[in-house]
Parts: sequence; structure tokens; C-alpha cells
Amino acid sequence: MTTPGERITRLNPEALHGTPGYHHVTVVEAGRTAYLAGQCPIAEDGVVPGGIEAQIDQVAANALKALEAVGARPEDVVRSVIYVRSPRQEVLGQTWERFTGSVIGGAFTSASTLLGVAQLGFEGQLVEVDLTVALPG
Repeated sequence: MTTPGERITRLNPEALHGTPGYHHVTVVEAGRTAYLAGQCPIAEDGVVPGGIEAQIDQVAANALKALEAVGARPEDVVRSVIYVRSPRQEVLGQTWERFTGSVIGGAFTSASTLLGVAQLGFEGQLVEVDLTVALPG
């Protein structure tokens, strides 16, 4: 899958297993790159919402604002890491589904990693997303 202008190419080598939407390899032609800090579920008023679904929605909204600040869209993301404070595979899978259906869903078609972790940085925080972006022209 190649984006307009063939700036970003995403592929799944035939010798590797299938994926639930992401690509094993993302190639970016020369250009500028932005590295977003881990996007946390903190609202503008400083509150961390309760519940993982509300936190995912807040993280997605925050990440979209960060992308827009550098003139990028979710489809410009070339690498993502999702951190979930849970050891349960079911919770990780539900988190993946909610993120891929969110306002930044296009970010998760590139190389992506989903991790269950013991702790995140803020009190009550359940999820965080780290994004790398190939900036448009």
C-alpha cells in the first residue's frame, strides 16, 4: 500500500503472518519526521477520565491535536506503540479495536506494537500512544 506521491510504502512480506490491520514494514522516502511524545489521556482541564474506553478516546483526541499542530494526518503516522496497563490479552485486543476505530484509526495501518505494561506515568492512567510521523511535503 503506497500513499499519494509514493512517500510512504507499507507492506506485509508473504513469508510473515497476517495482521489485524497493521503492516509489518513501513518505508518512508527521504523527508522530515516528527516524533510525538507519548500521548496520555489527560483532558485540557488536567483530568484523567475514568475507564479505559474514555481514556482511549481522550488519547486519540490529544494525538489528533498533536498531529494537526505539525500539519499531519493519522495516515502520515509510520510507527506506533500502544501501551496498556493490563496483563490481559482480551483488554489489549479491545484497546486495539477501539483505537483503530477512532479519529486516529489511520495511524495504526503502519508498523505498530501493542504492549501490556505494569504502570504508566500518571495516577489512574490506563493507556498511552507513542507516534512517529512522516511529515507531508
